Amino acid sequence: MSFKVLVMSERRALLILHGKQAGNQEVRAAVARHREGGWRLDVRVTWEGGDAHRLVSEALQAGYPTLVAGGGDGLLREVAEAMALAQTGASLVLLPLGTANDFANAAGLPLTPFEALALLDTPAQPIDLGEVDGQLFLNMATGGFGSNVTANTSEELKRLLGGAAYFLTGLTRFAEVRSAFGRFTGPDFLWEGEFIAMGIGNGRQAGGGHLLCPDARVNDGLLDVCIVPAAEDVVGTLGTFLSGGLNGLQSVALSARLPWLEVEAPEGLDVNLDGEPLVSRRLRFSARHNALRVHLPADSPLLLK
Repeated sequence: MSFKVLVMSERRALLILHGKQAGNQEVRAAVARHREGGWRLDVRVTWEGGDAHRLVSEALQAGYPTLVAGGGDGLLREVAEAMALAQTGASLVLLPLGTANDFANAAGLPLTPFEALALLDTPAQPIDLGEVDGQLFLNMATGGFGSNVTANTSEELKRLLGGAAYFLTGLTRFAEVRSAFGRFTGPDFLWEGEFIAMGIGNGRQAGGGHLLCPDARVNDGLLDVCIVPAAEDVVGTLGTFLSGGLNGLQSVALSARLPWLEVEAPEGLDVNLDGEPLVSRRLRFSARHNALRVHLPADSPLLLK
């Protein structure tokens, strides 16, 4: 045990950086400054699908006590998933470099590279991950119209408008709105009916700032569930959802906090796992408790004190 503590305190880390960020001068400067501060901070860059999992495996085999995931919500999920599946004692620092940075914003993470990397010097603590049919997610699984908006927002629009791009895409797709039938089953929870959106959160928000699960915590062993039923005024309900109107949305949404949830959708359901698409008629979600050690601010809103 004493040897493990000694290794984990070593100031050595590997940054797994999304390929699109390879030329990011602010990231390069931040890495250089932390190296000057005594960190041995090595960098590897992703190029194609599967690289994040491969790089995590190579880093763990090489004995890195800490990994850094640098990119958007999708890359953060991939690195977190790979580490959790490896059941490693190594810890993870999150360097948010995406458009929405939904998990980072909800967690109160710094959004500038130097300050984000400064979390290397803070203690890591165990957090949960969401799980669905063998896949893990850090932030949230969304389904229905909201996940379609996220999936269909172009990279160019996101670069130009940031998180507002999701809202604009949603406005242009109102004509495509249709509800889906679903049956949701969990411990002491049962609901079935037509719905237009759902969120199953380890984190709190998705799709560029839509706060679906405002009370979610990442270390409570539970997933927060938000279901937006299809009302007579579907367009009005959806407008509330897209505009981020929390009070209005929560007044029409169903919510629960559960260790697991099964979702059945006879016509199939499009789900978005932190940017990873998934289509299925039957899904089982659960919280994988204490799945990974992550460096978060001590006052992070996502931590159950």
